[in-house]
Amino acid sequence: MLIPRHKTPDLSVSTLNHGTFDLSQETSERGTVVCFYRGLHCPICAKYLIELEKTVDAFAERGVGVIALSSDTKERTESMSEKIHADKLRFGYRLDLAKAREWGLYISTSRGMTSIGLEEPALFSEPGLFMVSPDQSLYYGSVQTMPFVRPHFSELIGALDFAIPNNYPARGEYTGEV
Repeated sequence: MLIPRHKTPDLSVSTLNHGTFDLSQETSERGTVVCFYRGLHCPICAKYLIELEKTVDAFAERGVGVIALSSDTKERTESMSEKIHADKLRFGYRLDLAKAREWGLYISTSRGMTSIGLEEPALFSEPGLFMVSPDQSLYYGSVQTMPFVRPHFSELIGALDFAIPNNYPARGEYTGEV
């Protein structure tokens, strides 16, 4: 389990248009939003990534970088980028599923053809959304077992608008006995 205010696992993946993404080398003033998505086969992911694409500038205005990544191949990731008409969003690909597990993501097996006529990969991770501080510690995390009911990016931006001026700390850091 990832613990707020503690270092997240390292994360390094190839991206479509931005070389290698290495979380430990990110330079955004206030951190990075890391959005793990299921893959091209998921129509809900496409809708979610359309919303993320719309918020890239708003995150940047608050000093926050953004990346979306999955275990999809480069070709499937290119198809997703084209499908959502991505212009600003960084896309990472070939996320190692062992790394996905380190991040606490759930792993699913293929159920065959999806409702949009695409084959699911044999194995893939379910969604997760994280806000990682510049020191690579966890600030916010949300993990799903299914593609449904994901956090809204507008709410995360609103939370940042409160957290930044109030120096609001990451919460959920207690690991002692209860």
